[in-house]
Amino acid sequence: MTDLQLYNELSSLPENLKQEVVDFIAFLKQKVQPGEKRSRPLGLAKGKITIKDNFDDPIPGMEAYL
Repeated sequence: MTDLQLYNELSSLPENLKQEVVDFIAFLKQKVQPGEKRSRPLGLAKGKITIKDNFDDPIPGMEAYL
């Protein structure tokens, strides 16, 4: 849809619906902009993941590939 088509559709709406469009545009602008990174809270998985003590040990039978 071109800007002109969008303008024509918008101008044909009654005033109360135009205000809803304005509100929706404001809502869309509050969303994260492309390329903007949201920081994630740290520590959400703390205590939920465990790694065995022998995690870094070679896998038996795979010594030839090292």
